[in-house]
Amino acid sequence: MKTLKYLFLLAVILFAGKANAQELRTEVFPLLNLDYPGLEKVKALHEEGKDADAAKALLTYYRHRTNVHHPDITDLSKVKISKQEQKWADDALEHTFFVHKGYQPSFNYGKDINWQYWPVKDNELRWQLHRHKWFTPMGKAYRVSGDEKYAKEWVYQYMDWIKKNPLVKVKKDEYELVSDGEIKGAAENVRFAWRPLEVSNRLQDQTGQFLYFVDSPNFTPEFLTEFLVNYHKHAVHILSNYSDQGNHLLFEAQRMLYAGAFFPEFKDAMSWRKSGIDILNREIDVQVYDDGGQFELDPHYHLAAINIFYKAIQVADVNGFKNEFPQHYLDMVEKMIMIYMNLCFPDYTNPCFSDAKITTKNEVIKDFKKWSKVYPKNPYIKYFATDGKKGELPPYLSKAFKTSGFFIFRNAWTDPATVMVVKAGPKAFWHCQPDNGTFELWMNGKNLFPDSGSYVYAGDDEVMKWRNWFRQTMVHNTLTLDNKNLETTNSKTLLWDGESKTQILVTENESYKDLKHRRSIFFVDNKFFVIVDEAIGSAKGNVDVHFQLCEGKVNLDLKNNALTSAFEGNSNVTLQCFGSKEMTMKPEEGWRSTAYRKKVERTAVAFNVNKDSDEAVRYITVIYPVNDGKAPKISAEFKNKKFDENALELNVKIDKQKYNLNYLLNR
Repeated sequence: MKTLKYLFLLAVILFAGKANAQELRTEVFPLLNLDYPGLEKVKALHEEGKDADAAKALLTYYRHRTNVHHPDITDLSKVKISKQEQKWADDALEHTFFVHKGYQPSFNYGKDINWQYWPVKDNELRWQLHRHKWFTPMGKAYRVSGDEKYAKEWVYQYMDWIKKNPLVKVKKDEYELVSDGEIKGAAENVRFAWRPLEVSNRLQDQTGQFLYFVDSPNFTPEFLTEFLVNYHKHAVHILSNYSDQGNHLLFEAQRMLYAGAFFPEFKDAMSWRKSGIDILNREIDVQVYDDGGQFELDPHYHLAAINIFYKAIQVADVNGFKNEFPQHYLDMVEKMIMIYMNLCFPDYTNPCFSDAKITTKNEVIKDFKKWSKVYPKNPYIKYFATDGKKGELPPYLSKAFKTSGFFIFRNAWTDPATVMVVKAGPKAFWHCQPDNGTFELWMNGKNLFPDSGSYVYAGDDEVMKWRNWFRQTMVHNTLTLDNKNLETTNSKTLLWDGESKTQILVTENESYKDLKHRRSIFFVDNKFFVIVDEAIGSAKGNVDVHFQLCEGKVNLDLKNNALTSAFEGNSNVTLQCFGSKEMTMKPEEGWRSTAYRKKVERTAVAFNVNKDSDEAVRYITVIYPVNDGKAPKISAEFKNKKFDENALELNVKIDKQKYNLNYLLNR
């Protein structure tokens, strides 16, 4: 049996190398509900055995269909294309494909397209090749110019991909044993070309590409049957291979909904639609906490999840079945929007916690505009959708999302503002990094303590070296033992007071075996921060508290355990750390990434104490704004000299101003 299977695979490969001639795929007709309104002529011709004529009638039907609406393409006569999209379309004519923003300029995949070409062994580069991101720009270029070269080439590439990327059903452990390199390569390619996430991406994007190209003479009746058979195969594949959890599952479900809504002529269309809706209705309570946080605790993927749930509402609304999403679903999406709003800084950027990227203000405003159409009565969403021209700001400043573990200290919504966002939540999923207790701090127009970000995801040793560097706990604004990654990431909130003159947050994480990290943050006079870090337990080793600043000049004062930034503009700080025992300050390697494969150097420091007993290691860190270039004289000390499970008291002095900071936990 195995020999026959390998011979079959070899035959598939040899067939894939032939010219991409289109064939009339008569198997399309049993896939369609020929009793669907508008397909009467198609049915009659098919029953007469005139399948070529039936395919022509089917193409005519699709070219004149008006009962199905695409939420993203409402008027084909008003299609616009950007200069960047035009370049991607033109490059694609020469088989230079835009695959990933992190790999520019784009790679050329050869005159005889090599869909297995992998110039850099980054998994994302090979996966995303199969998302065909340049197809939609080609469609726009065709609609704008009317030049058939785009349609002709798109059809060619579409067919070439089908022939060279067959869906072969061979298990990984089987093809790894195959000695024939061609067979092994073809089977292995399935995990890239047919990963459900990429399949779902094509499933959604091809609905738009269908509209852009369907009127072209190059979109022949024969090609239509090839397209529909291939599209059906995509949907069936996802239906049987949904991801187990996470944002991949959400994407796949939402795109199955697109498939069922856009091609209702398929017999299986209703089951596709129902499958997507059922998963989204279920997962909104699995993947979204009661406070609106998405369970990967990554602001970028939180934003992506909002738009997944939103796109499902949108496609259902324009096609008349929005009522299949209950009010609870709509309420949860609104909560997700509100938490994202609170996480954003005055320039609309989000913290780069975990694997997050930074989205531009214009893009975020576009998102708020879309969301505002679904929630027209929410004045806060309207405010951000109009950049403050309409609506109103939330009636509060600081805010806690305790279930998700996001806490925001804020003295204003717009600049000049001071905003600290703290991440101290439960154990999360793949995109979440071991960074409990970390924070980002915005002061007067600048993010002064940005998170490191992620840089890359997965691939060969060189890719993983950087993946692991950006994920490690020590490159976040938090505490480590011997610079090891956190063993436990499940913070508890012990105290939150976001309304008093001195606002307080106290969180605790069982970071390592026999070492608990308690972080207490005081926001004093709506102006500066005092952070107390306490490492409690019997574990021994080097206890470091790490801080990472943005790129730019920073003056270090190693003798006094202090630093003062000297950035351009009026947004600068001084940071000084005080320890409960002898302590050293040391510079560390520092990088930050705001987009895939983009990184810049920045200042990073750690304050270190060697923990050689059961006594807790305790730090006081003061972060104070500097507007005139001169740092104030700062001192700080613990009033309770030893760690107290239920109380904390300390004195801080800024120049001549004294502050007594304290709390008593109600357990």
